[in-house]
Amino acid sequence: MKITIIGGHGKVALLAAAELARRGDSVASIIRNPDHVADIAATGATALVLDVENASAAEMAEAFKGSDAIVWSAGAGGGNPDRTYAVDRDAAIRSMIAAELAGIARYVMVSFLTADAEHLVPLDDPFYPYMAAKIAADEHLRASSLDYTILGPGALTLAEPTGLLRPDPDPASDTSTSRSNTALAIVAALDEPASVCKTINFTDGTVPVAEVVARA
Repeated sequence: MKITIIGGHGKVALLAAAELARRGDSVASIIRNPDHVADIAATGATALVLDVENASAAEMAEAFKGSDAIVWSAGAGGGNPDRTYAVDRDAAIRSMIAAELAGIARYVMVSFLTADAEHLVPLDDPFYPYMAAKIAADEHLRASSLDYTILGPGALTLAEPTGLLRPDPDPASDTSTSRSNTALAIVAALDEPASVCKTINFTDGTVPVAEVVARA
């Protein structure tokens, strides 16, 4: 299987690329900064330099050509609301349109645990642009023709992978979720037909990743 990961230099994406490459998948990791090519190569993936913030849907579709699945793991990183909307909402939506243009049905979105209107913070909260952007992107994905899976990890940590998750956690409790376990969830979702058209929220827990993804 050939997987294209958007936001390839992010911590979750690097871990997912390494896991996919290790098991024999072909991985293309899209990055903005050519200085990061060596980091991508170290995972076993192939770097593809493309600024998705400014790329058109047609340009993205060309980059996706030959892929079996797309993984969105990109983000503006916060701090600048305009850029947050430009990347986390607008570029994400263009990537979905691009996948449709390229005839690629499978699409995995890395979102976050409370990406829904029920948990949306007030407009004057610094976290509002990110939440609003991600919610809009997720809603577009659900309304698309794509065979999507939306992954909603909790608060990301650098903890070692356990391969164990807690499905549908209480957002008011400890939502710690290792980036490594999130990467494993990406891989499991790509393998699991039952995860198609599902939103899977999780934190670190006690249930094997594959089981959480399969019973979503």
